Amino acid sequence: MNEKIVGNFSIALEAILANKLRSFLTALGIIFGVAAVIAMLGIGAGAQEEILEQIKLVGVNNIIVQPVVEQTEEEVNESSNIANQKPKFSPGLTMLDVNSIQEIIPGISTISPEIIMDKHIIKNGIRRSAKLVGVEKSYFGLANFRLGYGEMFSAKQIEEGEPVCIIGKSIEDRFFSEEDPLNKMIKVGNQWLKVIGVLERRLISQENINRLGIRDYNMDVYVPISTMLIRYRDRSLITQTQIQEANSRNTQSDDTETTDEEFMESRNYHQLDRLVIRADETESLSKIADVLSRMLQRRHFGVVDYEIAIPELLIKQQQRTNQIFNFVLGALAGISLLVGGIGIMNIMLASVMERIKEIGLRLAVGAQKSDIILQFLFEAMLISLAGGLIGVILGMLIAMGISNIADIPTVITLTSIMLSFGVAATVGLIFGIAPARKAANQDPITSLRYE
Repeated sequence: MNEKIVGNFSIALEAILANKLRSFLTALGIIFGVAAVIAMLGIGAGAQEEILEQIKLVGVNNIIVQPVVEQTEEEVNESSNIANQKPKFSPGLTMLDVNSIQEIIPGISTISPEIIMDKHIIKNGIRRSAKLVGVEKSYFGLANFRLGYGEMFSAKQIEEGEPVCIIGKSIEDRFFSEEDPLNKMIKVGNQWLKVIGVLERRLISQENINRLGIRDYNMDVYVPISTMLIRYRDRSLITQTQIQEANSRNTQSDDTETTDEEFMESRNYHQLDRLVIRADETESLSKIADVLSRMLQRRHFGVVDYEIAIPELLIKQQQRTNQIFNFVLGALAGISLLVGGIGIMNIMLASVMERIKEIGLRLAVGAQKSDIILQFLFEAMLISLAGGLIGVILGMLIAMGISNIADIPTVITLTSIMLSFGVAATVGLIFGIAPARKAANQDPITSLRYE
């Protein structure tokens, strides 16, 4: 039995080698079909990996609340005098909102308020701008930050608002390149802070920074939110200094220039700059966001001076779009393989007619129909497998070209290669059956007389 199979395989291989050009042209459909499948799967896997990285950056099951500094809202009513209407008062986004959310809304596992300020860091004659971020301990878990070394904020430091900080890895590289930063002092703004910990480096691509609206966390300095409110700024309080500054601005002439950031800061009345809320379950994100919106609107006396976003859902919508796109590409690649299989069948059918005397001679000298079937099936499968191998190489080259030229991440997996190769072999087997049966059913005498 084995000798019979080996013999038919050898005859099929000799027939292919004797007609290399025809065999190559026969396999073209399979080559391009498999290459399309490999490239499509590579693009899909790259997009999937990128989306998972983005979800990791924005956190899982998170709802983000951000204040809106400039807010105008009015009703158009011809009978009323709009100019005489006073704007509604809103206390803005404050820690009281945080306490209410924790007490009232169910299904929330963690909540993290943030206050962000632009400050200059000064040490050893080096001055550089950076972000000073007031946070609670829950922030680091929500943002997937890990402490490289040192210690986290203690309960005493948080309660008393002590001047301590945890720095990002780039801050350490820039200001403490030749010394251990722990327990060293660094001046941030007008305050001296003691470094108690250093975060592990967070790798973020520039594309994700732009697309997700996030910043380079490695250049941040983190302090307890109580330290920020006590030692730096609490916008919910009106101080004598603020009144004097406001009076000074009003009495200054119009030629005094202020930057947009200074102008927006002067009008910002929100105590918090960002609020991240983590829900227990993904399914409850939309419901919690709806309840949260109504609660904040009530607490802010009807003024919607905040924005609520669910980044994970937005990213998952993007993921769904990518999946649909991949399905369409997969269908097109499948059609290419189908066309390639039909091409193999047509060429093999034509080959049967060309080699009808050869078939008749084999049958006349004692070959059985099963031998003829095996011979043509082997030919079809060998052409498909060779085409599949070339297609895999071509597909990998196409994926690399797309990644380099279009800057689209692609990932070629062993699964995609095995899948493409298996589909190519199956196509050759299925579409080789008809030509093999036609060849086997030829009459030896008629075949030998065929001209």
